[in-house]
Amino acid sequence: MTNKAINAIRFLGVDAINKANSGHPGIVLGAAPMAYQLFTEHLNIDVKHPKWINRDRFILSAGHGSMLLYALNHLIGYKLSMDDLKNFRQIGKTPGHPEYGHTEGVETTSGPLGQGISNGVGMALAETHLAARFNKENFPIFDHYTYVLCGDGDLQEGVALEASSLAGHLGLGKLIVLYDSNDVQLDGPTKLAFSDDTKGKFEAMRWQHILVKDGNDLVAIQKAIKKAKREVNKPSIIEVKTVIGYGTNLAGTSKVHGAAIGEGEAELLRQNLGWEYPPFEIPSEIYNHYRRKVTLRGQRVHRRWKKLLSAYGDAYPEEAKLLESFVDGHMTVNLNDYQHIMNVEKEATRATSGKMINALSTKYLNLIGGSADLTASTKAKGAEGDYDKDHRLARNINFGVREHAMGAIANGMVLHGGLKVFTGAFFVFSDYMKPAIRLAAIMQIPTIFVFSHDTIAVGEDGPTHEPVEQLAGLRSIPGLNVIRPADAREVAAAWKVAIESTTTPTVIILTRQGVQNHTSTNYEGLIKGAYIVSPEKEKIDGVFLAAGSEVNLAIEAKKILTRDGKDIRVISMPSHYFFDKQTKQYQKEILPRRAKVVAVEMGSRQSWYKYTKDVYGLDEFGISAPMDVALTHYHFTPEDLADYAKKIFK
Repeated sequence: MTNKAINAIRFLGVDAINKANSGHPGIVLGAAPMAYQLFTEHLNIDVKHPKWINRDRFILSAGHGSMLLYALNHLIGYKLSMDDLKNFRQIGKTPGHPEYGHTEGVETTSGPLGQGISNGVGMALAETHLAARFNKENFPIFDHYTYVLCGDGDLQEGVALEASSLAGHLGLGKLIVLYDSNDVQLDGPTKLAFSDDTKGKFEAMRWQHILVKDGNDLVAIQKAIKKAKREVNKPSIIEVKTVIGYGTNLAGTSKVHGAAIGEGEAELLRQNLGWEYPPFEIPSEIYNHYRRKVTLRGQRVHRRWKKLLSAYGDAYPEEAKLLESFVDGHMTVNLNDYQHIMNVEKEATRATSGKMINALSTKYLNLIGGSADLTASTKAKGAEGDYDKDHRLARNINFGVREHAMGAIANGMVLHGGLKVFTGAFFVFSDYMKPAIRLAAIMQIPTIFVFSHDTIAVGEDGPTHEPVEQLAGLRSIPGLNVIRPADAREVAAAWKVAIESTTTPTVIILTRQGVQNHTSTNYEGLIKGAYIVSPEKEKIDGVFLAAGSEVNLAIEAKKILTRDGKDIRVISMPSHYFFDKQTKQYQKEILPRRAKVVAVEMGSRQSWYKYTKDVYGLDEFGISAPMDVALTHYHFTPEDLADYAKKIFK
C-alpha cells in the first residue's frame, strides 16, 4: 500500500502536467517518497480547520513542483477536487505555482525561489516567540514544526542563504528543511554553476546537516526526520539524494525538469512502476490510506490540543484572553491616545514613527519587528529587548544586513498568524526587498514595511543612498498601500492604518530631516489618500499636490505666490492607493478638472502624471552634499518652486 500511495502522488502529478502540457514533473516523481513520509508520519494538520494556529506548517519552497502539493492536498481531503487537478495551470484552484489564500493547504505563495524557505524561517521564529509568550508548565499551547521542501535552485538564491544564516544564529530548532538534492536544474547538471559543500556550508551556519543517500528509502527518511526533531537547538537540513524524473526514460536529466513528459512516456512510467490505473483514477483504498494516516491522525491531534486549550483557559484566563486577541488579529488604534506624539512643532517623521512604535508596542503585545542593522537611523525597533535563542520573548529582531531575507521572514511571521510584524530599512534598499514586498501584496497579508531616508535630502551619503525611482516603483505594485506622511499627525495616522489593516501590506516612507507639523493634517484626510491642508480663500488660481516633506515646501511656496496675488490650494497626497479608491466625485472635489495642478515630489515624476501633466520632480540621481546644498542644487526651495508654478498658474 505504501508504494501505491506514493505512486498515486506521482501519477496525479504526471497526468495533470500532461493534460496541461505544462509544468514540472521532475520533482514530483523524485520527491514523492519524502513528502509521503513527512505527511503520513509527522505532519500534524486538520484539513477541516486549515487555520488551526498550532498546526505544523509545510512549505513547498520549490513551488514549481506545485503538483506534488496539490496531489497530496487532494488525497488528504482539503477542498481540492479531481476536477481541480485536471484544471492544473488553468484559471482555478491549481495555478502553476502555489498561491496562499487561493488554494486550501497552501501556507505561502512560493515559486520565486528562496522565498519559501525564508518564509519558513519567519514561521519558525513566530512559533518560538508565541511559545515564550503563552506556554506554561504542562501547557505547550504553541508546539509545532515548520517543514520546508526545497530544491537545488532554492539554495542558490541569496535570500535563502541570508535567511538560513539568521535561522542558524537564532537556533530555530523546529525548522526542518527537506532538500531535494538531485544535482540537476533547468539548464543542466548543477555542477555547471554550483560546487558548494552543502554540508560544510550549513554546519558553518549552525545548522544540523543529515544526509539520506537514497530518496526512495523511507526508513532512512524516517530516521532523518526523527533525528531532526530531536535537535532542539539548531535548525536541520535533510539532504535527500533523489533522481529527478524517477522512473522515466528521462530520469536524471534536465529534460524532465520543466516540461510535460507526454502520453507515451507516461505509459512507460506506468509499466516501470506497476501503476495499472488510467489517468486521474485513484482507488478508494489509497484515499482511505491517506485518510487514516494523515487526515484522521491530524484531527485527533487537534482535538487533544483543543482540550488542552480549554484547560489552559481555566488555569490562565488572562493569558487565554490575550491569546484569543492575538489569533483574531483585529486591532483598533485610538489616535487620541497618541496626541502627545502628534502635537510637536517640528520633527523628522522617522523620529515620530519610532515614538509611535514604542507607544503601540506597550499596548499591543503582538507587535514585533526590527531593522536591517539600522535601528538607530530608522527608529524601527521592537520592544522588550533583543530577540535571540536565549530571549524568545523579546520583540526587537536584529535582522542584520539582510534586507531581502528580512522582508521574506516578516512575511512568514505574518503568515504564521498571531503577530503584527514590521521591518525597517533605508528607503533606497527597498530595491533589495521588492520581491518580498510584491509577494506580500499578491498574498494580501498586512506586513508593515518602514523605510526612512526618503529623498535626496539624505545629503552627504550621495546617490547610492538617495532614492529617486523607488516611490514610483512601489506605487506601481497592485494592492500595496504606500504612505508617505507629511508630518507627525500623518505618521500617527499611517500607523493606525498599518496596524488595523488585515489584508493589505503597508509601506510607510519617512524623512531623515525635521519637517514642520501642521494643524490641518489628520487621519480622516489620510485615509482618503489626498485632502486639502491649505485651502484657497476664494477662487483657485492653482493647486499644489505634494507628499511627505514636500507638503511643507508647497505651503512655503504658496506664501510667496499669495504675496503675488495668487489664490492657491495645497493638497497632501500621502497615499495614491487610497485616493484611487475614492469616488469620482471626491476626486473631482480635491482636484477640480479645470484647476491647474503642479505635483511636487523629490523623486521620479512618473507616478504623478495620472493626476497632472505638470510635475515638479527629479528624474536623475542625487548628489553627495549637505542637505541644504543638495536641495538648492536641485531647485527644491520655496523660491524655485514658486518660480516654476508662476509659469503654470497664469
